[in-house]
Amino acid sequence: MKNLHITILLSLLTLFLLSSCIEDGVSTSSSDQPVFSVDTLRLTDSFTGATTPTGRFIVHNRHDKIISIGSIALRDKEQEIFRLNVDGISGKEFRNVEIRPNDSIFVFVEAKLPVNGTDNPVVVENILDFNTQGVTRSVVLSVKGQDAVDIHGVTLSANTTWTDAKPYHIFDSLVVAEGVTLNLTPGTRLAFHDKAYMKVYGTVRSEGTPEKPVQLTGDRSGFVASDIPYEIMSGQWEGVFFAPTSKDNLLKFTSIRNYSNGIVLDNVDSSPALTVIASQLRNSKGYVLAALNSDVELYASELAEASEGILYLEGGKHTINHCTIANYYLFSALGGPAVQFYHLDEADDNGSGKPYLAADISNSIIYGNGTELNIGDFTGKPVYFRNTLLRSSGTNDDNFIDCLWDVDPLYYTVRQDYYFNYHLQPESPAIGVANPALTHPNSSVDFSGNKQNMSAPDLGAYVFVPEEE
Repeated sequence: MKNLHITILLSLLTLFLLSSCIEDGVSTSSSDQPVFSVDTLRLTDSFTGATTPTGRFIVHNRHDKIISIGSIALRDKEQEIFRLNVDGISGKEFRNVEIRPNDSIFVFVEAKLPVNGTDNPVVVENILDFNTQGVTRSVVLSVKGQDAVDIHGVTLSANTTWTDAKPYHIFDSLVVAEGVTLNLTPGTRLAFHDKAYMKVYGTVRSEGTPEKPVQLTGDRSGFVASDIPYEIMSGQWEGVFFAPTSKDNLLKFTSIRNYSNGIVLDNVDSSPALTVIASQLRNSKGYVLAALNSDVELYASELAEASEGILYLEGGKHTINHCTIANYYLFSALGGPAVQFYHLDEADDNGSGKPYLAADISNSIIYGNGTELNIGDFTGKPVYFRNTLLRSSGTNDDNFIDCLWDVDPLYYTVRQDYYFNYHLQPESPAIGVANPALTHPNSSVDFSGNKQNMSAPDLGAYVFVPEEE
């Protein structure tokens, strides 16, 4: 009886395996074709001579039988731009690739464009053909690249002007020597590799336009994950450091982002050490801007997204006019308030022997996650908030003058959707309520080129522009 049971079980197992093989048999029908997740795979824009981040797409089998793809190959076999990995195997051509019923495989692609010797970007394409049962279906592979000027440990020892002809790809350090000026003209782009930095012993004059801002960013583009672009990622390069000998620095219509330490001014003697006009400073792993005993003037500028806080001001004299200071940093808990003041008086003396801090903040917005200020009571200290919107509940006094308390400025920012936009919505209470007498001429035009209504200007960095009906 025992042997009979074993015989029956073996018979049933054999029938099951046979039925499974029949069900999962390889299709021979030309109508059973793979389905692709994209028609065209556009890889991340890159510099020539460098390998792009890896792109991918999915090949689906929507049928009830195995499909066997007879060949997968680039149409232009002589081209050496694209590199392939199909279902975990690298190569140039693949044969008899099987996909089980209602399953899928990944195709990974990267590219490396050769230096082309021109200033303009180039687009290169190839076609990846999938031949299944005599039918060919294809996915277009596309990559855009541009020649760049590679910078490896360069110290500028004479006055220098950089233009937008080609990006400057900085791999380790860019140093501006004492007494030397680096001029960055409209549209100039500096792309910093991991751990790269700029140190300024002399002067930087960065003067973009609304149409062609100057950009200092990390060198990665595209997406970290499907929903998170590198555009909002901090920590991609070290930052910009101004030494004590630096002077007369200007950032105008300039966007600096994706850094670890932000902009740091270390006991710069000239006043102002740095003037920032209609610019964007954002996405820092530390502070957006830290000024140690260095005078800073900020006009019509956005300062946003930093782990430790937006502004660290230790000593120095500071003017902040028509700025938007916002912190909705994504990638860690906030390490401190948005704006931090130190070396204010004898009780807070840093031992530098330098003058105590003084600050005038006007027609600005300080609003975001976390607290705004590290100090609540500025009585007797030369720190003034004039006509400024704050998240906290509070009352006006000798230091807080005509402020708007506990009022949401209604940004377009939606943090959970990775969308950071500090322009004002039509219902914003910050529209038209700035004090015209406090609007500095440097704050009359915003980063986008919109002009303030000087009879009823808007609070913050951005001018509200109604949508056309």
